[in-house]
This record gives sequence, structure tokens and C-alpha cells, in this order.
Amino acid sequence: MEKNMIGLNKQQTATLVDDLNQLLADYQILYTNVRGYHWNIKGRDFFELHAKFEEIYNDLVLKVDEIAERILTLGGTPVHAFSRYLEMSDLEETLNVSNGTEAVGNILSAYRVLLTKQRQIVKTAADVDDEGTVSLMSDYISQQEKESWMLNAYLQ
Repeated sequence: MEKNMIGLNKQQTATLVDDLNQLLADYQILYTNVRGYHWNIKGRDFFELHAKFEEIYNDLVLKVDEIAERILTLGGTPVHAFSRYLEMSDLEETLNVSNGTEAVGNILSAYRVLLTKQRQIVKTAADVDDEGTVSLMSDYISQQEKESWMLNAYLQ
């Protein structure tokens, strides 16, 4: 059984790398969408949402980097072409969204997709004894669950 540089089974981690690359594509699409919400938001909640969307996209860009570096740590190559992200992602591009309720709803929908995928990645990573990926995904899950609660409260 061939091992990668951190001692995990190469063949088993190949599936995990594929899953992480798909997650990376989702994060890149969501990052771009939220960046657009930040730029285009209008209305009486402008100041609050403009700042919140900036906070979210700054967090997303950090996660993009962490996911790509995790893929490299596992011996894979992170996808790094936007055309591929569009092909791979389960999220759709959103264009010219200026309504705060719509933007927040879109973020919540995207978080549901991310949370589902990240929970599956936790299971896959645990099966191959990849505690680093389990830990990373667990951190993302707990943060996005709380963020989902807060964003949902905004919509009430």
C-alpha cells in the first residue's frame, strides 16, 4: 500500500482530493457571488449588509486557500481555473443581486450545500484516518451552522 507524504494511503486519499476539489469550486463560486452582493447591495440595510458581505467574503477567501493547501498536503493538485469551477460546482453564479433578502437567502442556500458536502468529507476523511481534514471541515461546519442561524434570524 503506497502512502503519501503524511502517511495516508494514496489511493484512498485520491477520492478525498476529488471531494475537496469540488468543495473548492463551490467556495470559489460562493466567494464571487458574495463579492457581487457586497458591491451591488441597495436599500435601507445597505450599511449593515455591505459590511456583513465583506466579512463573509473575507472568510471565504481564507477557506479557499486552506482547502487548496489541504489538497496539496494530501498529494493532490487544486483546481485553479474559473472555467473548471463553473463546471464542477453545485452552486450557480448569481448576477446583479441588489436585494438584501435575496442575497442572504442565496448565501443560506449555498451554506446548506457546503454543510452537506463538508459532513460527507468528514466521513470520508475519518475512514482514511485523515484527522487534519476532519478537523478543518469540523471547524467550517460549526462556524457555518452558527452563521446560518444568524442569517436566518435576519430574514425573520
